[in-house]
Formats: sequence, C-alpha cells, structure tokens
Amino acid sequence: MALQTIEVKRALAGLASSGQRRKLPGPLGRAVHGFAALIAIAVVYTTTIVFVDLFAMTIVFLAAMLALVFLTVGATPDSPTDRPSPLDWLFTLISLAVGAYFLIESERIITRITLLHPLTGLDMVFAPALLMLTLEATRRTVGMGLTTIVAIFLAYNLWGHWLPGKLSHGEISFNHFLDIMMFTTDGLFGVPIRVAATYAFLFVLFGTFLAKAGGAEFFYNFAAAIAGRRPGGPAKIAVVSSGLYGTLSGSPTSDVVTTGSITIPIMQRLGYSKRLAGGVEVAASTGGSLLPPVMGSAAFIMAEFTGIEYREIVIAGLVPALLFYVCVYTQVHLRSLKLGLRGLPGDELPALTATLQNGGLFLVPLGAMTIALLMGYSPTYVAVFATATVLAVASVRPSTRMGLLKIWDALGETTLRMVSVVAACAAAGLVIGGISMTGLANKFADLVFLLAGDNAGLALVIAAALSILLGMGMPTPSAFILAAVLVGPTLLEMGFGLLQANLFLLYFAVLSAMTPPVAVAAFAASAIADANPLHIAFTAVRLAITAFIVPFAFIYGDGLLLQGDLLNVTLACTTALAGVLILAVAVEGYLKAPLGALPRLLFAGAGLLLIVPTLISAAAAFGLLVLAVVLTPGLVDHLTGRAKAPVSQTDAK
Repeated sequence: MALQTIEVKRALAGLASSGQRRKLPGPLGRAVHGFAALIAIAVVYTTTIVFVDLFAMTIVFLAAMLALVFLTVGATPDSPTDRPSPLDWLFTLISLAVGAYFLIESERIITRITLLHPLTGLDMVFAPALLMLTLEATRRTVGMGLTTIVAIFLAYNLWGHWLPGKLSHGEISFNHFLDIMMFTTDGLFGVPIRVAATYAFLFVLFGTFLAKAGGAEFFYNFAAAIAGRRPGGPAKIAVVSSGLYGTLSGSPTSDVVTTGSITIPIMQRLGYSKRLAGGVEVAASTGGSLLPPVMGSAAFIMAEFTGIEYREIVIAGLVPALLFYVCVYTQVHLRSLKLGLRGLPGDELPALTATLQNGGLFLVPLGAMTIALLMGYSPTYVAVFATATVLAVASVRPSTRMGLLKIWDALGETTLRMVSVVAACAAAGLVIGGISMTGLANKFADLVFLLAGDNAGLALVIAAALSILLGMGMPTPSAFILAAVLVGPTLLEMGFGLLQANLFLLYFAVLSAMTPPVAVAAFAASAIADANPLHIAFTAVRLAITAFIVPFAFIYGDGLLLQGDLLNVTLACTTALAGVLILAVAVEGYLKAPLGALPRLLFAGAGLLLIVPTLISAAAAFGLLVLAVVLTPGLVDHLTGRAKAPVSQTDAK
C-alpha cells in the first residue's frame, strides 16, 4: 500500500510539472525531424510565396505543432526520452485529425456568423478535443504556471457569473464559450498564434541559420577579442556575446543555455564566484530580448496587437536597450576592479583581425536586416531576406558553407525550437478570448484605479509589478500579452501614449525572466554554475538595476525613445547615459576607490535625477555629485590620477 501511495504521488508530481524533452534515435528521429523541416518549409512558402487564407494556415500550423509536441515532449519528467508512449501517439493522431477537420470546414467556419449559426455535432467533438490538446501541450512545454493561469481564466468564463460584485459577468454557455474560443480569431486562433506562425517563426529561422553557419561562434570570438583582455574579461565576453545572440534567440533561457555553457565555466576558472558568474550571464541574456533589431517574439506580438509598425518599435527600443547593457557592462567592470578579477590570458584569446577576417561577413545579415526594417519592409520579408543573406555570406568560405543536409537540419531545428513558443502563444490566445468575452479588462482597470486613484506613478508601479508577476514561470510573449490586455487599457486611460505604455509592459514582462522568486533564466544558469538559483537571480537584478528604472523615464518623456525634437532627444539620452554610469558606481560602491555609505547614497540620488531628463534635475544631480566627491577622502586624487587605488585580490563572493 505504501509503495502504491508513493507511485501515485510521483505520478501526480510528474503531471504537475513540465515534460521531458526527447531525443528520438534512428529512423523515428529522422522522420520526426523531417516532419519538422517540412513545417518550416510550409511556413516560408505560405508567408512569402503564395497567398493562403490566414485562418486556414494557422489551423494547419497549430495542428502540426501540437503533433510535434506530443512526439518530442514526454508527459512527465520521468517519461522515456527515446520513444513516444502509446498515449503520445494517440494525442498525435488526434491533433492531426482535428487539424484536418478544421481545414476541411475552414470555409464554413470563416463565413458563418458567430453565435447565430449553431455549432454542428462534429464541431462539439473536435473543438473540445483541440482545447484539451492545447492545454496539455502547454503543460508539457511550459509547465503548470501558465497552464494554471489559463485554467483559471477558462473557469472564470464558464462559472464567473456565480461570483459576487463587479467580478461577476453574464452567464456564458458552453456552446457560446466554444464558439468564441475555437471558431473565431478572438480566441485560440488570435494574434499570438498568428504571430508565432509568421514573424516569430521566420526570425527564429534566421537565428538558427546564422548559428548553424558559424555566426554564434563568431559573436563569441568577436566579444572575446574586444573585451577579453580587460579586467573582468570573461564577464564582459558574456555581456557582449549574450546580447548579440539574445537579440536573435528572443529567449533569455535559451540564451543562458547556449552562451552560458561557455562563459560561466570560464568565469569560474578565473576566480569568479558561482553566484557572480551565473548572475552576469542571466542579466546579459535577459537583455537580449530587449535589444533591436529582433527583440524576441514579444515585440512582434506588440506590433500586431497595437498596430504600431515593428520598425517604430525597434527604433524606440534602441536607446533603453543600450542603457541596459551600459549598466551591466559598467558594473561588471567596477566589480572586477574592486575584486581584482583579471582578464583572459592573451594566448587564450582570438585576434580581432583574424576574427573579423574569418567571420566578419556574419555582420552583413544583421546590417541587411536593420536596413530593410528602416526602409519599411514587413517583418516577414525582412526575416526571409536576412536568412537568404546568411546563406549567401556563408557560401563565401568552405568552412561556413551550408549544404542541403545542413539546411535541412536547420529547418527542422527551427521548428523544434518553436514548440514551446507555439504552445505558450496558443494558451495566451485562450486567455485573450476569455478576457474579451467577460469584459475582465475593464473590471481590472477599475481595480487598478481603485488602488492607485489619480496617482499615475502608483499605477505604473502596480502595472510593473503585475507584469513581472504574470511573467513568472512563463515565456515573455505570454507575459506581455496578459499584461497588455489587463493593464494596458488602464495606462492608456491615464494619458500615456500607446507606444510608451506597451513598451513599458514589454520591459517588465522580459525582466520577469530574471526576477525572483520564479526567475526561469536563473534556474537555467544554476544548472551550469552549480549555484543557488535565487542567489543568481538577485545578483542579476543588481547588475541590471537600470532596466527597472529606465521604463519609468521613457514613459514620462519620449526623448529616450528617439521621439520629439533633436534637443529633447539629445538631452534625454545624454543625461540618461550619465545617470546610468553614476548609478552603476553607487550600486557597486567603487570608483577608483571604495565609497562609503553616504557617498553611495548621494551617487544613487544623482543617478536617478539624471535619468529624468530636466535641467532642474540635472543641476540637482551635479550638486549631489560634488557633495559625494567632497565627502570621500582621497577621491579627488584618485580621479585626477594623483593617487593609485589599491586592488583587492579578494575572491568574488
């Protein structure tokens, strides 16, 4: 009996977590990889070459990806990694059958009038099946965090009319629920899954091709060549390489696993503590999802959801992202000087000239992508054009040339990388459908107004906290879309601009990946660094402290988003840069020499005042800086070079 109880508990624990990724061997593995490659080819073909109905394309795409989920991800962490179970095969067949039914009936579905034309008997069979398959795919790939949130929203749709007060809504029958959720573009087949099937997929395709051709190795070598010799060289390599790779991957966790597997062991070998090595990698990888020109798939959802051109979002996000990396890089530099952490030996570093000669051509696709975006081409064509550019520049050298087998491999890998993104986007679509059906967004806005009153600053703090809370344990696209639907209307009602408000929410949705207590990127780094994930998360937050402040600056003034007149933009960017540098000094407590508590506090005040772009705040910041320097014995001599700061050899704790 006791053994049976243990087995039941183990089974329930497995179902409460995400599944185990499989590596299928032999003919089955090749067949599944081929199926994934065919999906990638179909996406490229239907988005760029031939016009097909978007609803029908999304149906086929989702059904195929669900089938792929059940073949490549087990039901529990204990599932076999070399073969699907009979239940997985059953789910796969049902996924394909559901896709075939919806495709056959797509014309009727598109032309029918929602809630007027009744659902057929087969509709009532296949629609619930698709709903349950989506929930199970979400649980397997993303985990119970997002799945639970979706389940709560679905339950609210069906039984929320029993709740008291303002949270109550009109009764929604099961037929009504299925009609909106499964047979319109307001639910499952809404904006998130459409973005996953087009823009996001194609940009992941570009990143995969670039990595397969040798671009990821070039970015690492390039970062090592320009920053490896300086104090804290390995950490600076992590900052630069993770940023360059992260803008392509769009996933902080993926970035940590890819670049961190190289940078974290090197940092530890040269004296970095486990906590610091992991924290640097997590902070740098998280920022990649905010760095143009790609910014991760959440930026595409933002463009589709708000109607703002993707080009405008990319331009607006440039300066805040650069401030993020200036903060992380500066703190790494100051921490390295304070702790006496050295750079890599010269014989372990690649030469910059040789690096550029061997891989400099990989900068061409990034340049081509940026130019195409600025010229106004759609993200779809930009991604395909950039991928074609990768193939062109890779063919110049035999060592980077991609043959048919390598291209086939890259196509399949792209689709497999998208598995968890598609499941998360499908789940987000279900949440959006539920919110629109019940009017929950308006009720939520009333709640925020009740808590914040007329205080816009407090409303922003609540919005930031909710964005981080919603993003804990789930991918950035899902976190952003939940925040945009629930909190976005409130910010707009308070008078904030559409771009500023949604970019504000996007920032905090991204930052949730490294914010305790559920910092998914930190948990990924902990496996590599062999350190406590919460310690890593707190270190990452400290290194990237500016990222939590800059959104409050750009939402009140558009200069940091490169909008407005030249004087406004110049003043905002200049003072913000100075503020970030000074704030980094305050956080690290070091500037040529250790700083005391009061000078650090004065530096922090000056940094915060400078990030707010006004002449009065700049003058006040200057006064605080002068006072901080006067109160620090010998700091003037250190800054003017008349004294040499001692370098501690203390190990990084």
